[in-house]
Amino acid sequence: MDVEAGYDPIELYSKVKKFIVRVDVDGVESRRYYRFRGGRWYGGIATGDVVGCNLRCGFCWSWRDASHIMTKGFFCTPRETFNRLTYIAERNGYRLVRLSGGEPTLSRDHLLQLLKHFNETKYTFILETNGILIGYESDYAEELSKFSNLVIRVSLKGTCESEFQKLTLAKPEFFNIQLKAIKNLVDAGFMPGERVYAAVMLSFSSDESYMHLKKRLAEIHPKLSEDIDEEYVILYPHVVEIMGRRGLKPKIAYNPNGIPSSMI
Repeated sequence: MDVEAGYDPIELYSKVKKFIVRVDVDGVESRRYYRFRGGRWYGGIATGDVVGCNLRCGFCWSWRDASHIMTKGFFCTPRETFNRLTYIAERNGYRLVRLSGGEPTLSRDHLLQLLKHFNETKYTFILETNGILIGYESDYAEELSKFSNLVIRVSLKGTCESEFQKLTLAKPEFFNIQLKAIKNLVDAGFMPGERVYAAVMLSFSSDESYMHLKKRLAEIHPKLSEDIDEEYVILYPHVVEIMGRRGLKPKIAYNPNGIPSSMI
């Protein structure tokens, strides 16, 4: 699905949702996935990679897979998703599960029902999100606050409005919606640094802009500026290709083996 520069992520969400969500006769909302897997992230975690996102980031690793191809993948109900994730977790001795790949919040009812299945289990659920819908829909954070075993990682696309637009091609004001998502979550009772924190793509940022972002986060809650997950581009071949098409040149990047690189 091609998107023009300056798009509205909420309008894109409405278009994408038609391809990635299916509701059966009983009202159960299934979500399109493209794989389930285990991995070393967070010290070991079971992951469901979802299809569909409302941003089009020029450094996104998941362009290689089916997350942005709306007609690929397969549908799972919340119960089926729960079963797949717990099977992987049990087999590997994980205590963490997550949704990743695309944007998990686009299928709201599916996500909430899935969280209900995990509620009061031994697992911690990590929700990786760009936060756009949580910032835009005033009651989303309140709904998520019902789940005590939920940790939310809000992935900021750059450190300011201009970087957000450059990296995503979306309207710059939606960077503020990302920050508002964090505020909504804090206001709903998520403890900063423990149950909600910011991750920030810094490969294209200056030290000055990063410091300014820290001040903005501290205005929401002081702890937020102290516990930031710093993200940098990993130079997978398909990521290098996408960045080249977008004209993006990272200041800091890493080879897939974790070695700093200046290949671009």
